[in-house]
Amino acid sequence: MSTAILIDGAFFIKRIRHFEPANYFNAQRIADLAVRCAMLHLKDGERAERSLYRIFFYDCAPLEKKMHNPVSRLAIDFSKSDEAKFRLELHQRLLKKRKLALRLGELSKASEWVIKPLVAQSILKGQRNLATAPLLESEVTISTRQKGVDMRIGIDITTLTLKQQVNQIILIAGDSDFVPAAKLARREGVDFILDPMWQVVPAKLNEHIDGLRSTYRTKQNGAAAHGQSDTDDAANAQ
Repeated sequence: MSTAILIDGAFFIKRIRHFEPANYFNAQRIADLAVRCAMLHLKDGERAERSLYRIFFYDCAPLEKKMHNPVSRLAIDFSKSDEAKFRLELHQRLLKKRKLALRLGELSKASEWVIKPLVAQSILKGQRNLATAPLLESEVTISTRQKGVDMRIGIDITTLTLKQQVNQIILIAGDSDFVPAAKLARREGVDFILDPMWQVVPAKLNEHIDGLRSTYRTKQNGAAAHGQSDTDDAANAQ
């Protein structure tokens, strides 16, 4: 059985950072984990190991333009930020991985400054008066949006299915934007598995997939700790 594994990069990075905050900017660790979590899907208990068609990793190039912080008015060169350096190093490391294809979308040009969520909540709840406690430079952050990533995932699922290049697709993602493509794949006989990395998904999503399996684990956090049961035994990614 030939398997293609598709990874929503932004989601994957967010989940790893949730589990491993000490590796927030560790590009080597996250690149290695992307491959490791993907390869664990090829092991299926007592049955023979599946063959890998390819791993697809979807992400965007980082924000690299200069912008002025709206509070301090200081110019910030985002190309020199830790996030930009991390993303660029991660992409280079992924490109060197065997049988891995890096698919890059684009960042929307409509990048804007927003108040950080916890700060905004305190203001909306009346717990903070901006007249007496004005915003600090560190309390705003830049908001960016990816363009073309979901489209690329959908196109690849459709292409892999209609060209009969695989008979199983694993998608590591956390939302339901993939459902239309998943429906097509399943109608064409492709086994479609979702790996939400222990993030709880709506129960109704099960009607659009053939299985639910998360392969990432830490020694401290097992499946039960994250509120998701799994019919397959998730292998230890450590």
